[in-house]
Amino acid sequence: MTGDGYEKLGSEKSDYEDGGKKGKSKNNAWKKVKYQLVDYHTLPGYMKDNEYIHRYYRAEWPITQLLLSVFRIHNETLNIWTKNLQQGGKEEEAMSNMLLGPLLSSQTPITRWPFYVFMGGAMFCLLSSSICHLLSCHSQRMSYIVHRVDYTGIALLIATSFYPPVYYSFMCNPFFCNLYLGTITVMGIATMIFSLLPTFQRPEFRSFRASLFFGMGVSAVVPILHKLLLYGTDHPEALQTTIYEVLMGVLYGLGALIYATRVPERWKPGCFDLAGQSHQLFHVLVVAAAFTHYQAGLVYLNWRDLNGC
Repeated sequence: MTGDGYEKLGSEKSDYEDGGKKGKSKNNAWKKVKYQLVDYHTLPGYMKDNEYIHRYYRAEWPITQLLLSVFRIHNETLNIWTKNLQQGGKEEEAMSNMLLGPLLSSQTPITRWPFYVFMGGAMFCLLSSSICHLLSCHSQRMSYIVHRVDYTGIALLIATSFYPPVYYSFMCNPFFCNLYLGTITVMGIATMIFSLLPTFQRPEFRSFRASLFFGMGVSAVVPILHKLLLYGTDHPEALQTTIYEVLMGVLYGLGALIYATRVPERWKPGCFDLAGQSHQLFHVLVVAAAFTHYQAGLVYLNWRDLNGC
């Protein structure tokens, strides 16, 4: 081969390598563009839930990128991390109280299963919410699935919240204990089944969703009043736990109100895209309510550990 032939072959090889590098560069640039955060008006229809949050959306990313987005800043970052951190804190405190409490008491401890039921419901709710906020923007099918799980978790948390106060308040009155536990269990299952209906996820049912969960919580008024009538002032624990439960109800109710009305972002659209939006406030209030209920549960345990029936 002549010198000109070698030069031509080398030139073609160089052009090929340059073309490959340009191709890789274009692919990398396309990936960066593809996984950029987008605005509300560019979202697919199934993701348009809150028109007052304008920016920083992830839209139809692959699962790998969504998992990695846990460490990125977007409008779901705080929703994901508040649930994860709160779940970890609950697990640690629950194990400490459940394991050390009976060991430190000189009395035979009362059964713990109602408390375990509540803690299980609370942890499942926190976990399902984190998964929903992390993966719901993957696809319409994924959104449908994780939102069903999320609504189920909320109903489960509310239903299992009844177990410690009802069981420990009426453990010496089996009829009312079974009546109240059976009623809230049926209500919880019915709400979970209703949550599986496709129409339940539509934005126009937002207020109805909040009302349904709020109605489940309000039904706790009946056993609480019954407890006060049953024990009166003879048992200070009955009044102390009622104060916790009233505070819990206020926190849950305020959270549901903020969730349904989309305050404060409806007052200043676009100003709360990353932090301070209604769903984040709802998360904080729900966890505060669950923690308040947890403290009431510890009072119940101490009361029954010491006094039994």
